[in-house]
Formats: sequence, structure tokens, C-alpha cells
Amino acid sequence: MPQESTFAGFANPVSPQPEELREWAYDANAGPPKISAEWDLVLADDALMPTLVELAADPVCPKRTFALHCLYLYAADAVRTGFRAHPRRRVKKLLDRANQTGDAWVKLWVTNTKALIDDPNLFDYREWCQGGLARRPRRL
Repeated sequence: MPQESTFAGFANPVSPQPEELREWAYDANAGPPKISAEWDLVLADDALMPTLVELAADPVCPKRTFALHCLYLYAADAVRTGFRAHPRRRVKKLLDRANQTGDAWVKLWVTNTKALIDDPNLFDYREWCQGGLARRPRRL
């Protein structure tokens, strides 16, 4: 198993550009930047969501599960804050876009996110924020 290497392609890892994130995601040996243990939270932002949907929908992307995890974080953050963190219209637009990917895992994220919106009691921290649903994709 190859050892993780430091990815030098981020001008600012706290605010990566979509191209930088894409390049990192396709580098199978690149580990996350050493800026924070919670880099996933940094990425789970409106600006990077289209890129993360693209990465999560690509079965050959080495960081596919990580991208899917960021999508689950984003959805949980939106719903748990009553759409103050991420406006409902942006979430809906992202769900529509993601649903068009044709990828089963991403479509499952769309289905689960809509279920969470309809019933916020479906939220479970381990599943939505610690990667449970990303590592073991399944319908809620």
C-alpha cells in the first residue's frame, strides 16, 4: 500500500479552487492537507459543491468516498441549521444537479437528503457527519 504524500497543488488549502480539489482527488497517494483535522468541514461549502458532486459521481476517483462524505456533511449542516448555513434554494439546485449524474451513490445521497429535509429526526451524527453513509451507502 503506497504511503500518503503531501499534495503541493493548493495555493490555499483553506480555500481550494475547484481545479486544485479535482487534481488532489485524482492523486491516489495525496493525503489531506495538514491544516486541520476537519478539512472536510472546510470543503463542505456552497462554492465547492458542484465539484464534490462530480468527484462523488466518478467511480474511478480515488477520493470518491471522501467527496460523498462532504456532500453528507453539507446536507446535514443545511438541515440542522434550518437552512441558515446553506440556503434552501441552493440545496435544492444542488440536489437537482446531483440527481442528473446518473450515479447510484450520488442519487442515494439525493434521496437521503430529501428524506432528512422531510424528517430532520433522521439525523444521526455518525452517519451524516462522521462518514457512515459515505462508507456504507444505503437508503434511510
